[in-house]
Amino acid sequence: MSNSADSPQAGSSPDRKRGFRPVRVLTVAVFALAGLIFFTSFNTAKGTNIRTDTSLLKLSDLIQERSRKNGELDESNGSLRHDVESFAERDDGSSKAQDEKLAGLEKSAGTQKVKGKAITVTLNDAPPDATAKLPGYPDPQPDYLVIHQQDLQAVVNALWQGGAKGIKVMDQRLISTSAVRCVGNTLILQGRVYSPPYKITAIGDPDKLNKALSASPAIQNYMVYVNVYGLGWKVTEDGTVTLPGYSGTVDLHYAQPVE
Repeated sequence: MSNSADSPQAGSSPDRKRGFRPVRVLTVAVFALAGLIFFTSFNTAKGTNIRTDTSLLKLSDLIQERSRKNGELDESNGSLRHDVESFAERDDGSSKAQDEKLAGLEKSAGTQKVKGKAITVTLNDAPPDATAKLPGYPDPQPDYLVIHQQDLQAVVNALWQGGAKGIKVMDQRLISTSAVRCVGNTLILQGRVYSPPYKITAIGDPDKLNKALSASPAIQNYMVYVNVYGLGWKVTEDGTVTLPGYSGTVDLHYAQPVE
């Protein structure tokens, strides 16, 4: 039994003043905080719909939108370049030999269309639930089941070594400054973003191109993962096709030392 002065006593007045209650203070604090949050939200929105604010969109959506715009700019740049070349060809004072030399350089640079027999190599990720198909191999790690930058580069390099006259990755023509780069299993090529499956088309002698693919040590290593874990690999002969000319900018951007 407690003898504390706070304990109710028989005969005490019913109008006795209540003691300090922390719960009431906590309730007031919660409502005050809620009011602050509503005010901050209103002040931030400034009458706009926060849910559709561009800054809150998924990063992947922003990347896809920028990729689409880059594609449109490439097409516009290609059209303007064609117009400039048309005006220059009207009367530039050059000789026939100079014109032929220029045409040859443009063809080698990849800015003009190229037509001929072609093959297409298609690379794709393995199924997410893939397991080792052959004995003696470990269960796959996530890294084993996706296409990497080195895989795409191996195919492109082998095709060049096989005498390809022109190469297109997805819907873009490669030139000497093209860089095939991947972030995760997403391809970033000349300012545009692509997801697997990846298609690489090359114009040249189909026999030589196929032999170059088979002789590549990097592709031989890739084929181990194809056979064991199910990575995608398909080579098809397309007959005669026409690859588009490169339509992007040809300006070089490079770092300079600080003076």
